This record gives sequence, C-alpha cells and structure tokens, in this order.
Amino acid sequence: MRRLLVVDDEMGVQESLRMLFKDQYDVLVASGVEEALERVAHDSPDLVLLDLVMPGRSGMDCLKELQTQGNRVPVVVLTATQTVTTAVDAMKLGAVDYVTKPFDIDALSLKVRRLLERSDLEDEVARLRDEVDGRNRLGQIIGRSEKMRTVFRTVERVADSRSSVLIAGESGTGKELVARAIHELGPRSAGPFVAVNCAAIPHSLIESELFGHERGAFTDARDQRIGKFELANGGTLFLDEIGELAPAVQPKLLRALQERRFERVGGTEAVEFDTRVLSATNRDLEKEVEGGGFRLDLFYRINVVTIQIPPLRERREDISLLCAAALERACREAGRTPAEFSGEAQRALEHYPWPGNVRELENAIERAVALTDSPLLSLQDLPESIARSDRVEQLRADLWSGRSNLSQAVGEFERELLEEALAEADWNQTRAAERLGLTRRVLKLKMDRHGIEAQSNTS
Repeated sequence: MRRLLVVDDEMGVQESLRMLFKDQYDVLVASGVEEALERVAHDSPDLVLLDLVMPGRSGMDCLKELQTQGNRVPVVVLTATQTVTTAVDAMKLGAVDYVTKPFDIDALSLKVRRLLERSDLEDEVARLRDEVDGRNRLGQIIGRSEKMRTVFRTVERVADSRSSVLIAGESGTGKELVARAIHELGPRSAGPFVAVNCAAIPHSLIESELFGHERGAFTDARDQRIGKFELANGGTLFLDEIGELAPAVQPKLLRALQERRFERVGGTEAVEFDTRVLSATNRDLEKEVEGGGFRLDLFYRINVVTIQIPPLRERREDISLLCAAALERACREAGRTPAEFSGEAQRALEHYPWPGNVRELENAIERAVALTDSPLLSLQDLPESIARSDRVEQLRADLWSGRSNLSQAVGEFERELLEEALAEADWNQTRAAERLGLTRRVLKLKMDRHGIEAQSNTS
C-alpha cells in the first residue's frame, strides 16, 4: 500500500486527511518539521502533504531541509493563503504542487492519485532503463533485485549531498561497499576514504584513534598523532559498527559533528575539519537508544538518511550474479584458469540461506577454488552445510510434488544424517552416537532400520 505523510500542526486537519485517504493509502502524520523529517527518513513516504504555516519551523524550512538532504519525495504544500507567491516560492524549493485551505475533497483526492501515478511511472521508467542498460553493479556492489536497485538509486541520490548517512544491515551484507560507492560517486571522490571499525578498537584507544593525541597526553604518547578525522580531511570518514562506540566518546563525537571541529586528546587547540561522515551498524540503534547504550542526539545527527541493506536471503535473485563474480575473482587471484559450477553446485548455492550473507558466500567460493584444480566445481567441493541444503530442497520438492510422502522424506533425511555422522566419526559408532545425541544401542537400531551396514573399522 502506498504511504502518505500529512504534516500539519492542526489535529483536525490531520484527522480529516487520514479519514479521507485511509482506505486507499497508509496515512502517517506529523505535527512539526522535526517529526516530519524523521518520518521521511525512516518511513519513506511516497507523497507528503505539507502545511506551510506551523509553530516554530515552517513548511518552507522543511522543504529546504529535504532539498539539502537530496531527498526527492514528492511534496504538495497546504496553505490557507490565497496568494500564489508563497506557493510559487515553495515549488522553487522542490514542491510539486499546492492546494489551498479549505480543501476541495474531490480535487485533492484526484491530485494525490495523479501524482502517485506519475511517481509510479517514473519508477517504472527508471527500472526499465536499468534493465536496458544491463546495470547490475554500482561500484563494487552487485545486484539486480528490486531491493538492491532501490539501494543503488538511494546511493546515487545522496552521493552529491552533505547529509550524514546511516547504513544499516546484518554483518556481511556489504555496508562498507555502499559507503565507498557514496564516496566515489560524490564530489569528494578525489579525497581520502578512511574506514574505522569501532568494534575492533579498544574503548580506551578509540578517542585517540578518531581525534589523535598530543605528545604526553598519556603514558605511551611519545609523539603527536593525527587521528582519523584529520586523515579524512577533504574526503570521507566511514565509522563502521558505530553502535559499538563507547558511551564516553559519544559526546565528543557529537560535538565534533555539530561544530566541525575538535581537540586532540591532551590538546587545547581546536582542529577544524572538512570531512563527510558515513556510519554503519548491524544493531538496532533505536533499541540501543531506548536502552541507554546510544545517545539520542547522536543518533539523530548520524541518521539524516538511512540506507537499509537487505540480507542475502531476501534477494535470492542476486545469488547467481554474486557467485559468478566471486568465482571469477577467486580464480584470478589464485592465478588459475576460470572455473564454473556444476548444475548441482549452482543449485545448492542458490538454495542455501546464507546466514553470513555475501561475506560467507565469497569465503565459501574462495575455499572451493583453493581446494580443487578442477575447472568444474562440484557439490563435493562446497562446504558440507551448503551441499546439504540442495538435498533438503530436493526432499522438499519431492514431498510437495507427490513423489514421496512425509514419512519417506523424514526417513530419507534421517538416513543421510546418520551416514554423515558415521562418516565424520570415521565409522566409530560410539562417537557418532554422541554427536547425534543418541545411545549407541539406539544408533545401531536406526542403522539396521535404514539398512546401513557397519564399516570394518567400527569399534
């Protein structure tokens, strides 16, 4: 369902518009500019109905902020004034249309529907252009799924802006690749890209790592040291796993981001910097804020725009592309002739759930290339967990197609687990039983039931 955001300080207007559109759209409301900007960043509405006159910051301020962030969400301004000048000024700031209060309900409904239809058409044109161009890559990011195309478009939109970006996603999804793409597509591409893994640096050293220190600032500070903020001057600083940042350092980071200056550890002189800061996390930072582990004001500062990277299991149509790219790279780095996957191996790769995401996929393929010289990588060349996924999928397919029943599928799966445990235990039944959580007697009964014969080295 398409999503509308109504921004108006009058509860009556909010409720009227919610009732008007609730059967057609998911209607969100905001009472002021700050709440509206937060809604746009987190809920990605398809259209915004924005009142121009509100207490505190006005609708014009909201339009300016959206323009600064590079956010192109369509905005229809609501105004009680009959003068056209205000509406024209608003459209110069990016608004797509305006309506005057009191509303003509039918005219407003028609306007909203047509604007959303136009937005749908523009999205479809962009999608078709991507397909015609054959673009399955942005920088080093690979994908043809709709979720990844959305990521591509967002990266392109924010690359030219100065807005802080929070890249969220599970470990191994490629958050640093997204940060590098933003850097390389933006005006700072000629400057340095400096990455800091906040989770890999001891809490006692992170402040010095970020801001540097003066000679004598602490026991081992024999010389002045330049921090990552200064090293990234004129370019981009990427703070990976920012959710791991020590609470004691968060206030200084916030102050630096607000003032664009900082002091080195042990220093008194302010150091100014011109650095774009991108952050990434695999945590739910909103929950971290609720639990007191992360500052709310810092969260808002780094989270002007959010890019959510989907896990690999949610974009399975990308797996074959990623496998091909990883295999080509692994063969090239190993100095061997190109290889390819057998049908069984390819099917297993596509069926596996990839809990470790793209990083796990690349490691699995690099391992397969390292362990075989064959130009054809078979199912046996893949890690056992991946190879087994194809067999489980085949059992499921046989069950749903009627080629087997539940009892047969369960029995076949049990047999394969028994044989695997015995093989890994070198056919020592005692060790195999322990691995399976069985007694040796129960294991032997199951072996007899499935017709599994003991090997000569059974003890």
